[in-house]
Amino acid sequence: MDWGNDNIRYVFSSMERSLPLFLESIGYSAWERVFQRPEGYPYYHWLHTLEGEGRFELLGQAVRLTRGQGVLLTPFAPHSYYPASDRWSTIYITFGGAAAEAIMEALHMNSSTIYEEGEGPSFGTLFNDLFRRIERTPSHSDIDVSTDLYYFLMQLRKFGMLNHEPSLSQYYQRLAPIVGWMEEHLADNIGLPEIAAHAQVGIHALHELFQQAFDMSPYSYFIQLRIREAKKIILQHPERALREVAEQTGFNDVSHFVATFRKKEGITPGKYRDLHQTVDQAAVTERRGWSETVGEERVEEAREE
Repeated sequence: MDWGNDNIRYVFSSMERSLPLFLESIGYSAWERVFQRPEGYPYYHWLHTLEGEGRFELLGQAVRLTRGQGVLLTPFAPHSYYPASDRWSTIYITFGGAAAEAIMEALHMNSSTIYEEGEGPSFGTLFNDLFRRIERTPSHSDIDVSTDLYYFLMQLRKFGMLNHEPSLSQYYQRLAPIVGWMEEHLADNIGLPEIAAHAQVGIHALHELFQQAFDMSPYSYFIQLRIREAKKIILQHPERALREVAEQTGFNDVSHFVATFRKKEGITPGKYRDLHQTVDQAAVTERRGWSETVGEERVEEAREE
């Protein structure tokens, strides 16, 4: 989209500051200026190049910010930036909130980092969608803006490339065939060497892929798939013995299955089954009671007629 030659900026009131995540400002700079911030900025700050080139200095290092590149800054990170071409056009977002730090930690984004666009939607397109929704809807509520901001951050996490590494989406694509093969072999006696052999990569490289995509080792992910399948079997076939469930999900014996299930879920598989049976029975009883009540009401209506 052609934003033109005008600077556009929205600064939000203090009403949003009570939200876990709020947008402090959002804007477009047709002609970016020189900024020196030795004390940093009090909020998270995302700055992205639309056109031209800028120089960004962070932690004593200078980097180029060309088209498709952006930087995410944590609060109070000392930095400076300035145009390195006749025209440097940027878009930016600043945000905070009581839960902002926890959210950024959970997304593994709580550090000042350079981002590049991957194969997904461009950052400019995502920004444009967010900006236009706010611009065209004066009644856009605080919660709506917070929701849109969270979606934007999720997309940045998914498609943004950090330090020239593949994006999270690209990691997912590379691992999809491996995960599919793992799901087909849940009951087999296989471990990390067999998974790496099928993937045709070294164990260390496989480990790095899973850490980047899922924040866990490939074998831990495999165990998680087995537990997920065990939970499905327990719910669909509550009469099935735990020994059978263990065999169907690749555990050597019942004791290993129970110990692993308890570690991952916080309860034993037997208690998990009993808990859901109790919930199901309560739901059936409630539906039955409702049906009987409706039936009685209809009888009374017929008598009154």
